[in-house]
Amino acid sequence: MTSTEHEIPADPSPADLLPPTPLTQSAEWAALTAHHSAIRDRHLRDLFASDTERADRLTFEVADLVVDLSKNRLTDETLRLLVGLARRARLPERIDAMFRGARINTTEGRAVLHVALRAPEGERIEVDGRDVVPDVHAVLARMSEFSDRVRSGAWTGATGQRIATVVNVGIGGSDLGPAMAYEALRDWADAGISARFVSNVDAADIFHATEDLDPATTLFVISSKTFTTVETLTNAATARDWLLRGLGDRAGPDAVAKHFVAVSTNEAEVRRFGIDPANMFGFWDWVGGRYSFDSAIGLSLMVAIGPARFREMLAGFRAVDEHLRATPLERNVPVLLGLVAVWYIDLFGFDTHAVLPYNQELARFPAYLQQLDMESNGKSVRLDGTRAHLPTGPIVWGTAGTNGQHAYYQLLHQGTHIVPADFIGFLRPNHDIGDHHPLLYANFVAQTEALAFGKSADEVRVEGVPEAQVAARTFDGNRPTTSIVAPALDPRILGELVALYEHSVLTQGVIWGIDSFDQWGVELGKVLAKRVEPELTANDEPALRHDPSTNALIRRFRAANPG
Repeated sequence: MTSTEHEIPADPSPADLLPPTPLTQSAEWAALTAHHSAIRDRHLRDLFASDTERADRLTFEVADLVVDLSKNRLTDETLRLLVGLARRARLPERIDAMFRGARINTTEGRAVLHVALRAPEGERIEVDGRDVVPDVHAVLARMSEFSDRVRSGAWTGATGQRIATVVNVGIGGSDLGPAMAYEALRDWADAGISARFVSNVDAADIFHATEDLDPATTLFVISSKTFTTVETLTNAATARDWLLRGLGDRAGPDAVAKHFVAVSTNEAEVRRFGIDPANMFGFWDWVGGRYSFDSAIGLSLMVAIGPARFREMLAGFRAVDEHLRATPLERNVPVLLGLVAVWYIDLFGFDTHAVLPYNQELARFPAYLQQLDMESNGKSVRLDGTRAHLPTGPIVWGTAGTNGQHAYYQLLHQGTHIVPADFIGFLRPNHDIGDHHPLLYANFVAQTEALAFGKSADEVRVEGVPEAQVAARTFDGNRPTTSIVAPALDPRILGELVALYEHSVLTQGVIWGIDSFDQWGVELGKVLAKRVEPELTANDEPALRHDPSTNALIRRFRAANPG
């Protein structure tokens, strides 16, 4: 990447992060909007027909991933203009500031250093004059030592039996990340230890997660930075009751300490719960929850797949981090992905984005990306407190592989909504059985071809289709897709994929001038829930002072649950 012109200070103000004038008033934006008007109606069929080198030139590589942008509704000029907009938005400076530990999360006054979680030993990243890389590796070493003890059987429960299941209790980033990664990497769970995940405060979640487990062989990882998150602590208390009730006479005075560990920074609350603080693993306020599963939040994952595989995953993250930091914007793949997203949201008005992995083990990847993207960039206020000048944050959704083809692909192909989509495919399977993988990969390839080029009415007629069906069986095409191809799914590749999207989200947020690393939008409902709950369970009829709809909902609950 080209060197930054004006370094962002360690403790920046919003003015230090934003361009001097809004992007929508810049020459770069004017050029981009004029260009959009000129090409917005061009069909992908025409773009490919007029440029035989298009596929080669618009295919990029980052680490082990190949990313084909050629089936998007853009040209080389589009990318050139988008890169110019990124420079005007000070994206290179923001990337540099992130890696330096500057407090670019200005609404919370925090650094943004998920990249430090995978920094190699010896690299120096400072926050308030303290090098945080040794702290990261100290926690990794403690996680590794603990994981090895559990995996080898050296760590036993209260009855002296080996651990067979680790149950992660968290919510949001303390659940979605490790749960997604475990599902993706369960082929590497080689120590006979499986993982389960509990997040929802609905009792059904913890009931079904534990109903067939043996308390004597179950280990709980309670993930809560403050150890006060109400959903997590409610589930943790239920898990503790389940354990002690299940162990019965076998439960000694240290039963909780032998079956519970914590990922937290609140030693007093961890100790009060009954967990030995020696088995508390910390992380830092410069890591947002949705960026944290490669920290101690991933302890359950490390226990399942082992420290060596976990470090391979970190190496995958790191490879894309280095690409982001060192590659010119014109070939910087996560930057280009983010800019293409901006192109569709703000110029075309395409406000949803589908992520479609053709791999069953990545079934939870779209749900993980929903939080990563929508909690990061679902903002309407800019860093300086003004309203956003442009639409921000796509609605992210998707499912794995061919299942979606028999569900919502009808809308993707022939609906009135245009949905840009990322297709993720793998050259080799983890389970090579019969003809499954060629069939899967054929569908991965064919869907992007069909979406791009469609099928004309004349082509339908040539097939002898009755005239009354021709219109219904015609496909307009010109539906944009990005193809991401990897050799095979393994820990390193998973790290690369997650980092690719992390940095795409950063790019979009910089263009929109928002803080991608706070999440104040999740607070109001939680605050109001704390007010409503005692009104639901009060012995005497409470004086309700909500709106009429809310008051009625509370009274319905009280009537259904008397006493």
